[in-house]
Amino acid sequence: MKKVLKIIGICLISIIIIALAYVSYVFISYYRIEDNLELDIENNQATNFDISKTYTISTYNIGFGAYEQNYSFFMDEGEMLDGTKTRGKHARGLSKDNVINNVNGAINTIIDLNTDFAFFQEVDLKSSRSYKVNQADMIKDKFENYAFTFAINYDSPYLMYPFNEPIGKSKSGILTLSKYKIEDSLRISFPLTGNTMSDLFDLDRCMMIDRIKVSEDKELVLINLHMSAYDEGGKVRQKQMEVLNKVLEKEMNNYVIVGGDFNQRLCETNFPTTQKVGPWCQDFYTELLNSNYHIACASNTSTCRCADLEYEKGVNYELVIDGFLIGPNVELVSITNIDTDYKYSDHNPVKMEFRLLP
Repeated sequence: MKKVLKIIGICLISIIIIALAYVSYVFISYYRIEDNLELDIENNQATNFDISKTYTISTYNIGFGAYEQNYSFFMDEGEMLDGTKTRGKHARGLSKDNVINNVNGAINTIIDLNTDFAFFQEVDLKSSRSYKVNQADMIKDKFENYAFTFAINYDSPYLMYPFNEPIGKSKSGILTLSKYKIEDSLRISFPLTGNTMSDLFDLDRCMMIDRIKVSEDKELVLINLHMSAYDEGGKVRQKQMEVLNKVLEKEMNNYVIVGGDFNQRLCETNFPTTQKVGPWCQDFYTELLNSNYHIACASNTSTCRCADLEYEKGVNYELVIDGFLIGPNVELVSITNIDTDYKYSDHNPVKMEFRLLP
């Protein structure tokens, strides 16, 4: 009996040591990505901007290639109209082939739009959740005639949660493409919750600012962003809006376009659903936005579906959280949400046509 108890004791001590070592590894590895970080411009183009033309831009959150129609995400929770609680299942893509197929589907969708500029969010570099498929390289390979910049917003140690399908190690970010010469690129950090446990699982939210020369004294300032989602009550998003607004005020002399996944409802819509409004859904903080800027969004179809259950049209709660903010000297010509039926992501892309006012 003493021998058995000794063995059990050794095993328990070993488990505790391993657990403490793992927890130490996670917390020692955790860091916030540097703020005001200058970024590399790859494959820069020689073409200069012509203010007399009409231009197009798109934005698409590709969901790290995981969110096909039969995918639900483990961190998402919801409730049906009849009171049934719902929760997603998966932390990783369904398979490596599925991830590759979804990313290629998203890429081909943007290729068909043939926009002058393109924003992407949730683009993995080398992550366990997407089977180490380098999605940034996949995008770059298909857009040879574009300059591109990339800002990391998720660089986590190996996370063992959820235990049945660990997220693993992640490295991901946002990517901008431009047919025109980019002068410089900067990554600006957004505030997070300040709760280390929460921040371990959330992205290191940021925006990426690319500058394109328009004239001797003016630039086209393109801001690609991905704001917080898991923020009940919207307190963190409110702080992030304050940071964004400071940038917008500073850039008033330039032509400014902000685009991406705002994780805030940009347009009032009422798409058919059998779900209640998602707990994370928050109206856009219009009162925090500089009055010289305005929202450019479309309501012809949704741009995001709740991922607490697999997608079925008319069942999932849908809304518009992807679109653009434009400055007073940017003229909106047209904007439309592209209906992909959520085949490749839990988001739909948005295409905007615009002109710059002299």
